[in-house]
Amino acid sequence: MKFAKKIVLFLSVFAVIYSCSTKKDTVLSRNWHSLNTKYNVLFNGKEAFKKGISDINEGYKDDWFQQLPIEPIKFEGEKVEIPTFNSAMGAGFGNDNNEAKKATTPFGIAEEKAVKAIQKHGMNINGIERNSQIDDSYLLLGKARYYDERFIPAIEAFNYVITNYPFASLINETKIWRAKTNIRLDNEEFAIESLKLLLQVKDTLEIDLPEEIKEQGYTALAMAYIKTDSLQKAKKYLVKATETLNDKNQGARNLFVLGQILSSENKKDSASVVFNKIINFKKAPYKYKIHANIELAKNATNDSASVAILEKMQKLIKDRDNRKYLDELYYQVGYLHEKNDSIHLAVDYYNKSLRAQSDNVKQQTFTFERLGNINFKNSEYQLASAYYDSILNIATDTLSLRIRRIKRKHKNLASLINFENIVTENDSIIKIASLSKTDQEIYFQKYIDNLKKADEEAAQLKLNQAAFGDTFGGSSLQSNKKGKWYFYNPQSLSFGNTEFKRIWGSRKLEDNWRWSSKTSTNNTDKDSVQVAQKNLRYDLASYLETVPTNKGVIETLKLNRNQALYELGLIYKEQFKNPKIAIQRLERVASLNPKKDLILPINWHLYQIYTDLGDTTKATKHKNVILTKYPKTVFAKTILSPNKKINEEISVNEIENKYKELYYLYKEDKFHETVKEVVDILPSIQNSKIIAKFELLRAYALGKYTDKKTYKFALEAIVIKYGNTEEGKRAKEIIEQLSK
Repeated sequence: MKFAKKIVLFLSVFAVIYSCSTKKDTVLSRNWHSLNTKYNVLFNGKEAFKKGISDINEGYKDDWFQQLPIEPIKFEGEKVEIPTFNSAMGAGFGNDNNEAKKATTPFGIAEEKAVKAIQKHGMNINGIERNSQIDDSYLLLGKARYYDERFIPAIEAFNYVITNYPFASLINETKIWRAKTNIRLDNEEFAIESLKLLLQVKDTLEIDLPEEIKEQGYTALAMAYIKTDSLQKAKKYLVKATETLNDKNQGARNLFVLGQILSSENKKDSASVVFNKIINFKKAPYKYKIHANIELAKNATNDSASVAILEKMQKLIKDRDNRKYLDELYYQVGYLHEKNDSIHLAVDYYNKSLRAQSDNVKQQTFTFERLGNINFKNSEYQLASAYYDSILNIATDTLSLRIRRIKRKHKNLASLINFENIVTENDSIIKIASLSKTDQEIYFQKYIDNLKKADEEAAQLKLNQAAFGDTFGGSSLQSNKKGKWYFYNPQSLSFGNTEFKRIWGSRKLEDNWRWSSKTSTNNTDKDSVQVAQKNLRYDLASYLETVPTNKGVIETLKLNRNQALYELGLIYKEQFKNPKIAIQRLERVASLNPKKDLILPINWHLYQIYTDLGDTTKATKHKNVILTKYPKTVFAKTILSPNKKINEEISVNEIENKYKELYYLYKEDKFHETVKEVVDILPSIQNSKIIAKFELLRAYALGKYTDKKTYKFALEAIVIKYGNTEEGKRAKEIIEQLSK
């Protein structure tokens, strides 16, 4: 009996060993290797591949402001590798010993398992593969390489299946994957031809393809046509791909891309139908549903539709499941209100969008841009600039056309804001300097009192916050026998003591302890310095010392302010096309007794603005000033002969000779005369290619007899007007040197 058992055991072991051979074409060997491939090596490879796909779907961040790619994956750079061939093993791998190089990524593991299945369980006997799972292994191998951006080796794997397994059940899927890989390699024409051969010819032959294969094939065709910018054909195949929607993820994505294309073609109704289909598609991932609602809001065509969509958006906002989408929902509600001219509501919702917790930087940039544009339209240029500045600080797509436009707009606003700040600052200083000594003391004492009050309130707020946190934060230091009074909280008490010393220094417990003379001298040198610096904020004498008393200094402040007002008038007139504010700035500088060099150009610009606005009365007023006081200037000649082109009055040679004449005048140190002559000739050479040279010469002359600020004003004006010219670049270099 024991001998019989040994015989049976021996035969079983022999059968197992014999079945393990890949060179024996027996039923036992085929089934053994087929089952071992399918349920062991290949199973693990497919599981790793599924994990890789899941990681892509979870980690890929869609840019909902752009048309989505059909395939949610971004390849940083196509890795083209030359495969090493082994005729016995098949496509793209050799028999070298790479066991030490273990894969770490899901797709790397999938490829490793596919290779192992082919190498360990392949039964290529007399040129015929006997293991029915090897074709599946090659398909997995190609797909893993595709997602690993190794497209040429991937095509080798797909070609091996197509060549050696023409009647396999997965042959159609393999052809689709090969076409997708060719699309990645910019072989769209070949991909389109092979996909049409698969889908259209088989339809003609009445060969019924599975719905899943049709979806994949039509999706791949749409990918190819989008890459070739054939959007009409892409739409056609996206419609075909979304007829069945067996793949919920890809189906919902295809619908969304189709809706975006229709929306970009201004086919709002058709796009809305598609987005509603996504919303009603129960199996669609939620991110597509919520953004389909947002797209519906973008496509609102009339007021009644807008009202209905606003109600829907409010319901979505109230749904707690949508908290991570609040920034986008608030933004879209704000956009709808802005379209309906409810600007205050729009601003409110844009601010809510910014306050919503989100890491969506691009959404924040669009919200900042909307707020910036609203303020820009309302002539609130400083606020607009602040919003544009916020965009530039957080934007990641700095090379995009949109961000570059914002950068230019912000740069132009920077000069304007600089001039506005100079006007405001100089106005304040001049106003205070004009007050009597007593009025100055009253003014600064009031400021100091308000400053002290604000500091005390801020300190008290910190104390209250600290006390609140200790009492209710779960880590109170106070004794359980004590009450909740502030002085029973050691942490709050310590904070209050430190804050008091920071503001007031060490004081004795006595009357009038706030007086600066009561400051203790027992502190260390460091503490004394800190207290002295702090107390300067409350020291009336230190403020009074900053008020200029020298008439020359005050006169310079006035000249700088007037020059800034004039430059602002030109910027608002020429660059921002805002005649209302341009008039305000120019009229004001005209009323402030400006230097003589500015009187003529101020009247000329005001004459032009009022003429354009149709205000003949005010235009005539400034015209008469020019004709009466400056009858021989080009300005006067232009007014008297309005139909004659200004640039015809002086030939090119005359302009060049005039520049030489003014340059020699400048070299003779006749700076006032140079400035006057340049100002006189500028209106007549507006179309000249060398106008920037005249402007720069004027700036140089101003820099010789005015102060640094006036010089910078003139240079900044050149940078604004002629930034791309050699003169503009030179002016920018000088400004940078002056700013050091």
